Amino acid sequence: MATQSEKAEAFRDLHTAPGCFVIPNPRDIGSAKMLAGLGYKALTTTSAGMAWGMGLGDTEVSRDQVLEHCRVLAAATDLPLAADLEDCYGDTPADVAETIRLGAEAGLVGGSIEDWAPERNGSAARIRPVAEATERVAAAVEAARALPFKFILCARSENHIRGVTDLSDTIKRLQTFQEAGADVLYAPGLRTLEDIRSVLAEIDRPFNMLMGGATGFHNMAELAELGVKRVSLGAAFANAAYSAFLRAAKEVAEPGTFTFRNDFAPAGEIAGLLK
Repeated sequence: MATQSEKAEAFRDLHTAPGCFVIPNPRDIGSAKMLAGLGYKALTTTSAGMAWGMGLGDTEVSRDQVLEHCRVLAAATDLPLAADLEDCYGDTPADVAETIRLGAEAGLVGGSIEDWAPERNGSAARIRPVAEATERVAAAVEAARALPFKFILCARSENHIRGVTDLSDTIKRLQTFQEAGADVLYAPGLRTLEDIRSVLAEIDRPFNMLMGGATGFHNMAELAELGVKRVSLGAAFANAAYSAFLRAAKEVAEPGTFTFRNDFAPAGEIAGLLK
């Protein structure tokens, strides 16, 4: 089994090598092993996919539950594992730093921090002001750099995925996160290739793209040509699995047929990828 330091080195190398790579999001041990068996080079968690598997909503999972999930996935394969750490599960920079330290103890070699504050302790959900968000990124960077291995910190501007389409503000946020020391930048929800191009022209860190844009129509070749460094899928694979389950369950309930079996992957293929 690869050590955490070896995984961290491999993850760093993916970010410095030429080209663009996919970092898919398993929802459990089985999907993590299958993705490793298919030849992916790194993994990152999906907060929504994990929550659905626990019968919870995306924002209903505690930090302890997330860290245990990370611990299990980190031990499941030899691949580097990063994590969707939401806003690092706390209101203060000290909370942020503690989450990064605990994530590393759980086996992570990378993780994200976002500028979206969920509803917590009676406060309404909101996008944090730039200064507040940047202070938190700086705390995460400081904690990451104190680790005995390279921890890749990804800083996220949540504007576009939360319905705020001010591209100039998104770029400003990413630039301040970059100045605070973030290794990777991320703005989920960008829709057009022109918006992606505009962001890339104003930053000098590797950029993470959510799948093929908000529409999912942009392919890997297009994103790589623009200069995107890595592409994650969020809850897309988990959604695909649960969607197939729902279609099958609805068919059996009404009209009572079993044609969903026609789309099965061979059991031997699944078993082979789990080894």
